Order: sequence, then C-alpha cells, then structure tokens
Amino acid sequence: MKKTMIRIFTALIALMLCCAPAFAETDMEYVKNKGTLVVGITDFAPMDYRDENGEWIGFDADLAKAFADYLGLKVEFVEIEWDNKILELNAKSIDCVWNGMTLTDAVKEAMETANPYANNAQVVILPADKAAEFADVAAMSKLVFAVEAGSAGEGEIDKLGYEKTAVTAQADALMEVAAGTSDAAVIDSLMAAAMVGEGTGYPNLVYTFGLNSEEYGVGFRKGSDLAAELNAFMVKAWEDGTMLKIAETYGVQAAIIPQTAAQ
Repeated sequence: MKKTMIRIFTALIALMLCCAPAFAETDMEYVKNKGTLVVGITDFAPMDYRDENGEWIGFDADLAKAFADYLGLKVEFVEIEWDNKILELNAKSIDCVWNGMTLTDAVKEAMETANPYANNAQVVILPADKAAEFADVAAMSKLVFAVEAGSAGEGEIDKLGYEKTAVTAQADALMEVAAGTSDAAVIDSLMAAAMVGEGTGYPNLVYTFGLNSEEYGVGFRKGSDLAAELNAFMVKAWEDGTMLKIAETYGVQAAIIPQTAAQ
C-alpha cells in the first residue's frame, strides 16, 4: 500500500510539472517590465562618449537610443570595465554590451550576439616622430604596448607575444603613449580615425597599420530574444535611412555593414 501511494504521489508531481505554465521570464519581458534598456559601454569615441552636457552620444549610443525607442523603453548607459562585460551582463547590471564590440569566438560563445553592423581593425598607434622606425610588425618586437584589458587589441598583442600594459579603456591606452609611459598602443581603427592625428586631441600620434580585420556586434545574455529583435530593428533602420544618417553624423558611414533580413 505504501509503495502504491508513493507511485501515485510521484505521478501527480510529474503531471503537475508537465502541465504547469512556464513562468520563466524572457529578456524581452524583463526589460519591458522594468521599462528600461541598460546598455553597457566604455568611453570610446566615435561610438560612445559624452558631449559638453555630459550626455552619452556617438554612433552606438544614438543607435541604442533609437532601439530603445523602437521597443518603447527608456535607455540607460552604464560605463563598465571592459574586462568585466560578461560578468556585468550575466549579473543583470546591464542588458546588453553595445560599444564597438569585436565579435570574437569567445564573445559569441559567452553572449547571444546580433548580426554584425560595422567593419573594424586593430591598428598600431605610435608617436608621429617614431612611426618611420617601426614600419612592420617584426620591427615592433621590443616595444611595450598599451592595450585595453579584455579587448581585441590585447588579443592581437598576446598572439604576437609582445610586452603589454593593460589599461581600463582604449582612451587610457592613447594617454599612455602620449605621456611616453608606453611605446605604442593597439586600438580600434574607428577610434583611431576620430582621436589620433592632425585636428584631434592627439595631434602628435599617428596610426600606422592594421593587425587584423574584424566586425562589431551587440551582445546580450546567452539565449536572449533581444538579439533577434535588434536584428529586425537594424534592418528597419537601414531601410529607412536612420542607421546611415547616424553614421554620417559621426563620420563612420564607410564602415557600416548593410543590414538585410537574409543575414
């Protein structure tokens, strides 16, 4: 009798579990319920940076604002340490990483990534009066490179086995070279075009050559339904001209990848 009751009880529990409604909240439901899309960024012109009033602007920032509006949400930008981006995402202190993020294998394994939206490369930054001495990768083997911790630039220097100084942000890597505390830096080409050379904040620095080619993408929590929603938004934003208009505002239109439903 006791065994029969145990079997009946076990069967009832199994039936309840089988027929119970799924209460797991999707990422879309989560951000809709709180009314805010929290975007993880770093200070990275021309993608994410502050204007004179302290507001976050840039190609990525403006496109994130447009995506939040498309979802009917407010947007909040949170400046993160780039090396901690996956921890921040999984802890739900941010909802996505949208900051000129290179779609490496490690990123795609750890996050749910939307389709790539821009081309990029990691480029070498040198003092203008030193550039002629270091015309290729082999010539730079004795240099110390400033790189953002956890970045694609750090990955390229690690592949080469060259000495590095890891800093918090790519902007810090530029400051290291300008101050002479590092010999060179490796940063994103889009940032280099905006911040290095004549007419910029670093007129005495130059970018020389690229170490790779890569693509930018936005990352969400693994399994998030927001990635597919962003893909749909990107196609709409490309077709109605919003994406290109924002790109032209920040001078990055040549790097933008056309967005199609077939991607």
